[in-house]
Amino acid sequence: MSSVAVLTPESFAEHRSGLKDQEITGCVPEDEAYIPTYLEAFPPLPEKGAPGEKAGEPASAWGSKIRPIKASVITQVFHVPLEERRYKDNSQFGEGEEAKVCLDIMQRTGAHIELSLAKDQGLSIMVTGKLDSVMKARKEIVARLQTQASATVTIPKEHHRFVIGKNGEKLQELELKTATKITIPRPDDPSANIRITGTKEGIEKARHEILLISAEQDKRAVERLSLEKAFHPFIAGVHNRLVQELSQETGARISIPPPSLPKDEIVITGEKEAVALAVNRIRAIYDDKKRKTTTISVEVKKSQHKYIIGPKGNTLQEILEATGVSVEMPALDSSSETIILRGEPDKLGPALTQVYAKAKSVMVVEVTAPAWLHRFIIGKKGQNIGRITQQLPRVHIEFTDGEERISLEGPTEEVEQAQAQIQEIIKDLLVRMDYTEVFIDQRFHRHLIGKNGSNINRIKEQYKVSVRIPQDSERSGLVRIEGDPKGVQLARRELIEMVQRMENERTKDLIVEQKFHRTIIGQKGEKIKEVRDKFPEVIINFPDPSQKSDIVQLRGPKNEVEKCAKFLQKIIADLIENSFSLSVPIFKQFHKNIIGKGGANIKKIREETNTKIDLPTENSNSEMIVITGKKSNCEAARDRILAIERELANIKEAEVTIPAKLHNSLIGSKGCLVRSIMEDCGGVHIHFPSEGSGSDKVTIRGPAGEVEKAKKQLLQLAEEKQVNNFTAELQAKPEYHKFLIGRGGANIRRVRDRTGARIIFPSPDDTEQELITIVGKEEAVRQAQKELESLVKNLDDVVEDSMLVDIRHHRHFVCRRGQVLRELAEEYGGVAVSFPRTGANSQRVTLKGAKDCVEAAKKRIQEIIEDLESQVSVEVAIPQRYHRAIMGPKGCRIQHITREHEVQIKFPERDDSAAGQKHNRREALVPITEDVEVSYELHRYIIGQKGSGIKKMMEEYEVNIWVPQPEKQLDVIKVTGLAANVERAKLGLLDRVKELQAEQEDRALRSFKVTMSVDPKFHPKIIGRKGAVISQIRKDHDVSIQFPDKGDEQQDVIVISGYERNVEEARQAIQQLVAELQEMVSQDVHLDPRTHARIIGARGKAIRKLMEEFKVDIRFPQPGSDEPDKVTVTGLPETVDNAIDHLLNLEEEYMLSVTETETLAAYMKPPSRYGGGGGAGGMDDSSGGPAKGFVVRDAPWNAAGNKAPDMSSAEDFPTFGSGVAPKQASAWGPKKF
Repeated sequence: MSSVAVLTPESFAEHRSGLKDQEITGCVPEDEAYIPTYLEAFPPLPEKGAPGEKAGEPASAWGSKIRPIKASVITQVFHVPLEERRYKDNSQFGEGEEAKVCLDIMQRTGAHIELSLAKDQGLSIMVTGKLDSVMKARKEIVARLQTQASATVTIPKEHHRFVIGKNGEKLQELELKTATKITIPRPDDPSANIRITGTKEGIEKARHEILLISAEQDKRAVERLSLEKAFHPFIAGVHNRLVQELSQETGARISIPPPSLPKDEIVITGEKEAVALAVNRIRAIYDDKKRKTTTISVEVKKSQHKYIIGPKGNTLQEILEATGVSVEMPALDSSSETIILRGEPDKLGPALTQVYAKAKSVMVVEVTAPAWLHRFIIGKKGQNIGRITQQLPRVHIEFTDGEERISLEGPTEEVEQAQAQIQEIIKDLLVRMDYTEVFIDQRFHRHLIGKNGSNINRIKEQYKVSVRIPQDSERSGLVRIEGDPKGVQLARRELIEMVQRMENERTKDLIVEQKFHRTIIGQKGEKIKEVRDKFPEVIINFPDPSQKSDIVQLRGPKNEVEKCAKFLQKIIADLIENSFSLSVPIFKQFHKNIIGKGGANIKKIREETNTKIDLPTENSNSEMIVITGKKSNCEAARDRILAIERELANIKEAEVTIPAKLHNSLIGSKGCLVRSIMEDCGGVHIHFPSEGSGSDKVTIRGPAGEVEKAKKQLLQLAEEKQVNNFTAELQAKPEYHKFLIGRGGANIRRVRDRTGARIIFPSPDDTEQELITIVGKEEAVRQAQKELESLVKNLDDVVEDSMLVDIRHHRHFVCRRGQVLRELAEEYGGVAVSFPRTGANSQRVTLKGAKDCVEAAKKRIQEIIEDLESQVSVEVAIPQRYHRAIMGPKGCRIQHITREHEVQIKFPERDDSAAGQKHNRREALVPITEDVEVSYELHRYIIGQKGSGIKKMMEEYEVNIWVPQPEKQLDVIKVTGLAANVERAKLGLLDRVKELQAEQEDRALRSFKVTMSVDPKFHPKIIGRKGAVISQIRKDHDVSIQFPDKGDEQQDVIVISGYERNVEEARQAIQQLVAELQEMVSQDVHLDPRTHARIIGARGKAIRKLMEEFKVDIRFPQPGSDEPDKVTVTGLPETVDNAIDHLLNLEEEYMLSVTETETLAAYMKPPSRYGGGGGAGGMDDSSGGPAKGFVVRDAPWNAAGNKAPDMSSAEDFPTFGSGVAPKQASAWGPKKF
């Protein structure tokens, strides 16, 4: 018989999940930390047990925890009998297959293996290493060094899984332990046989282990009882205590499904006897409860069920423990509100009372308040809500973001009091506060906010309101203003006016080539900053470099935008004018003359023409000099450079008129046609006007004779192009090209003269190195093509021939690493010339290659031999001391002579000999020596750093300069070389002396020094951040300023050196700076550390701007400072006060944001327990106080007469090696030193 009791909403309120009223129960709160005793926290070490102690009884709390330490490296030794050895050849023991196998296993496993041979010819193996490595090595050794046997063992199929183990771990362990391979049939295989492969000993071990596992499973049993779910709590007991006791008593494992799982089956596993005993006990409990218990049902609102369940079901367990009644709750996803109480009839009443008590102990109330008022209800730094929660600590107040409700939860009386107080606050705020919403287009939001929030912060401060502008991600235009009604209206009006002004703004796009963007912006944005300062109301936006856009956007008031656009257009026009570029071809050998000594010429041209002149690098093949600047200036610079070239060489310039439409065809593909003409005519320069200019003038520059020749060829080619232009291409190996061209272009000229066609060979830079282009009239091109194809065909026919060359001439061909032979191969189509080996005493030379090439090479070799035979040797007597001067630096002078006169010069140990053709004249190369008078004091400057100065002069004038030893203090420098060179060197040396004397005089003037006394406390300010201030003074006045070192006696003395006038100006500048510093004051202001980062800004940008604005220095505390909130402001009194006021305003503004974020975070999603940390209910002492550290009770230092050791005391904690006499005995025992 069951009864139904209905609870009305008035009878009780909702309760937080399972919390007990602490005042009713009187229990210690669950979250209060338990303080252990000293012996519990630090149990004594175990002592050796007395003989009478029981073996199973632990000596102390440590007894159950101490484990013996195992060695990480182990050694195993095992024996392989002779009959089981796989390799039985003892003649190669230690060298044969066994050794190789062991070496391989050692590399793979990391274990160390040693083999030895026993008297019975068996194999003893010792394996050392970590346990895992040893087991793996042992398994591999057995498998590879011992003959293998196999056996099968049969056990029930259901036992196989116990042999395999979880994830196969048991099987792997068994295989390693026995050094065998164990094969278990698959689950779908009906066979129950397990196959074991390995040594006999290993097979026996594995078989034994498998049978043991099976035997153990035979003893075990599994029983499944299907009992009604409603009776499971009685079988499990309170907090599962009953079932745990049952498991301990019977030794069986009992598994009861959790309440959330709708299963009736209870599983009991273990040994058969234990399982049977546990089943009987469980059935007895079930039958007893089935007979004695009855049920009643109560209807409780679904929202209140969680309070009856409690956290993790604790409340249900408490009711079961107190009354023996089980409370059955419907599933959370069920709509049922019926709760069933099951128990003995006399206990159902108290249980129902407890259920009601739990329901009545908590009340939940919702207070309606506009969402925008929530943060004002919470108050600044949570002050308003904090007062309520301090008075009523068990009330939990929860604000829901975006909703117009506030939830209050806790004991009924306290909730009612909190509700009344919050309603009073809401009523007061609704009278004092107002809000409005205004729609503003999202594109204006960032302009309303202003740079670093300047606009919106000003409005907030001026009208004492809060302005909420939605984030860009929200895509909303609704701006909300909250605060004093009058301030709200004024702020709204100002925002609307700002928007109207912005709507009247104009946006203009300027087209500026992207290459000029960086120049307009300037280094670190300096130039664009000047423009923005000039037009502060105009916003200038440059496109991202990756976009490759030329559009620069201007936005602002119409008039200002127009002015700014004109200003920028003027800058751009100047840039375009100054970016004109000219390329001037100048013969490479004249580049150094254009640069001049020390860059004097080029520097002068740059300064006087106001242009940028770039020359190609020394190792570059380019001859082009690029001039950049205004067009007129570039042309002036070009004329001056060309004038220098004309002075140095017989350079002529001619102009040819050729129709512009023919220019591209005359230049040819990648410039091949015009390049071929330039090469033919001794490297003249041919300059075509730029495409689109409409000019017909083509300029030719170079030596007079070559210019005329190039002019003639160019006009002829132009005529051909106009009359009839035809082009053909021919493929030929690159090594044939030189042969086809011939010496000095003789071969190709013959073809050109016969056919009238122009033949163009590829340049070294062309990708198609085999392509030969023929240009001209069709008939001429066809004929030239035919001739060239015939030549190429002949070249492809390889022949071998030989000739006789006198042995005495062989060296000429093979010396210098076969340079002559390489030249022959390049010139004659890659012909291979082989000379007999040294000592072979043979005159026969073999030639291999194309027939024509071989014949031409033979002819050339014969010419070289005739030339060699016509040479004579002439001896020239030159004293040994002059040899070095004749050779020149690195032999350059003698190499020049041998090239110029085509002779060989050999320097023997004592005499000189020169061999050359009979018609060559002898050169008189005897050097002279002259003295130059130079003051001893200047010698070191002439020598230069590491001899660089004198080395440069010797190379430049091709002389040897001798400077006397410093200790001699002579005023003479000797110059040795050719007469002309010595004369030039003397003049150069005297010029250098004049320069040095002028420098000495200047140095004397610059050495004027002045000392001034400045209080050391001002030194850092005079130096400035990273030396910025002192560097500027040094730069402005061109002086050197030295501050005293740390160890100097006179710490106040500053030394200034330089020109007298500059020194005086610098001294006055420092005195003025000191005077300003003396007027300065320093004041400390305390700012909340949470605002420091925002005041400083990203990379200190904000604080630097603030310091510049107020002309003050602001220092924040270092991390870990004793006063983390102390900020020091230094400057003039008035500016310091202004800066401090501004800092305090910033702190107040930023703290609003910080506290808002922290407080809202605490109230929006608080923990479920109203007494826990976080949320309104958690604002108690526990969250804000310092950490107590680790605390124990009944410690030795708490005993009477004792005190805790002082960590900072040298007596309680002495340093090693220092003895301190003990003053008194301590609870820690006698001190030992």
